[in-house]
Amino acid sequence: MPTFPTVARGKRGYDPEEVDRFLRLARRAYEGDPEVPLKAEDIRRTGFALQRGGYQPDVVDGALERLEDAFAARERAEARQEMGERRWMEQARATAQVILNRLGRPDGHRFDRVSIFTIGYNTREVDRFARRLTRYFRDGMPMSVEEVRTIVFRQQRHGYREAQVDLLLDAVVDVMLAVR
Repeated sequence: MPTFPTVARGKRGYDPEEVDRFLRLARRAYEGDPEVPLKAEDIRRTGFALQRGGYQPDVVDGALERLEDAFAARERAEARQEMGERRWMEQARATAQVILNRLGRPDGHRFDRVSIFTIGYNTREVDRFARRLTRYFRDGMPMSVEEVRTIVFRQQRHGYREAQVDLLLDAVVDVMLAVR
């Protein structure tokens, strides 16, 4: 019996063998196997090949988000114990300040741009989301980790460099999980 529901026959979903192999690895890591040094960040960056009749991506992605949350909670508890509560919060604040410094740049200049012949993230959409993130960090505006994890930006020529934007969003998720 499959671990997750599958997509309709002609549709493409995540490769079940890859997903199941990764979940077995994650279980070993969570149970403390020193040979599997899997972290929450590794789970966030995991991707699977698509194949006809594979697992439903939205269901697998939801499971991975919960798995990432569980790993992050454990990592947070371990780090707090190791560093102490005060130092842990200082580190989270310092990371949040680095994020705010980047987000505080003017529209159109928050991230490097790709060349005029290359596709990057739509600058207006990224800048709009950056303003929301600024309000989250500065004013305490409500925002969920899921919103940050699932944000999708259209592409444009001469847009923002995707890798930079993605790294910042990963840092935002790390801070949000750190202060939960």
